[in-house]
Amino acid sequence: MYKGFRSESFTAWAFMAPGLLFLAVFTFWPIIYGVPLSLTDYSVIAETNYVGLDNFTRAFQDHNFLISLWNSLVYVLIVPVIQIISILMAILVNSRIPGVKMFRAAYYIPVVTSMVAVALIWSWLLGNNGVVNYLLLKAGIISEQVSWLSTSSTALYVLMFITMWKGLGYYMMLYLAGLQGIPADLYEAARVDGAGPLRLIVHVTLPLLRPHILFCTLISVMGAIRVFDEVYILTKGGPGTSTLTSSVYIFQKGLEQFNFGYASALGLIVSVMVGALSVLVFRLNRKGGVNSY
Repeated sequence: MYKGFRSESFTAWAFMAPGLLFLAVFTFWPIIYGVPLSLTDYSVIAETNYVGLDNFTRAFQDHNFLISLWNSLVYVLIVPVIQIISILMAILVNSRIPGVKMFRAAYYIPVVTSMVAVALIWSWLLGNNGVVNYLLLKAGIISEQVSWLSTSSTALYVLMFITMWKGLGYYMMLYLAGLQGIPADLYEAARVDGAGPLRLIVHVTLPLLRPHILFCTLISVMGAIRVFDEVYILTKGGPGTSTLTSSVYIFQKGLEQFNFGYASALGLIVSVMVGALSVLVFRLNRKGGVNSY
C-alpha cells in the first residue's frame, strides 16, 4: 500500500512539475527579486545605487500613485455585483429551461474572447456615433452624444462595466459546478418542510455555495486590483488620471520610463494591499453549511 501511495505521489508531482516550474520562474522569482530591487534606483541604462526606503517614501508622496490606488479600490466595487449576477445566472442555467445550453454558451463567449477584440467591439459601441448613443438618444434618455471613454466622470465606470461583462461567464461556470454538486435530496427535504424557491436559495443554495463564493470573491478582488488590459487598451489611464489604476501606473513607471526600482516598490505596496483584502475576504466567508429556516 505504501509503495502504491509513493507511485501515485510521484505521478501527481510529475503532472504538477511543469506548472510549478512556470510559477517559480514567472511568479515567485519576480516577487522575491522585486524586494531587493525596490531598495535601489535600478533603471537598466544608468548605474544602480542603493536608496533604502526612499522609493516607498516617494510612493506615498506621489499624487498619481495615490490616485491609481483609489481608482483600484473603486474598481473593487464591481466584485459584489459580479458575484450576485453570476450566482443568479448559474441558478438560471442550472434549471430545466428550453435552450439552456445556448444560454451557457452565450454567457461564456465573452470569457474566451480576446481583450483586444472586446476593446474594439466596445470602442465601436461606445463611440460618439456608436450604438449606445444612438439607442439612448432614440429613447430620450440623453439629449446629446456622450463620449463615454473620453469623459472623466464616466470613463472609469464604463471600464468597470466592460470588466464585469467579460467576467460574468467565468464566475457563472464556477458557480454552476458548485450548484451541480449540491445533493438533490436536500432540496426535496426542504420542499417537504414547506420551503419556497426563495428560501431554497437563501437557506440551502447559498450556504452550500459558500466555498465557491469565497474562491470567486477572492480571485475577483485580486483581479479588480490588478486590472490592466482593458484600461491600457481603451484609455491608457486617461482622460487625465480618471482611469489610472495601480497596474497601469506600475507599467508606465517600469516598462515605459525604465524606473524599475521605483516600480518594484509600487508593486510591493499593491501586493500588501491585495494580501490585506484577501485576509478580509477570508474572515468574512469563513462560515458555511446549511442554515435552518
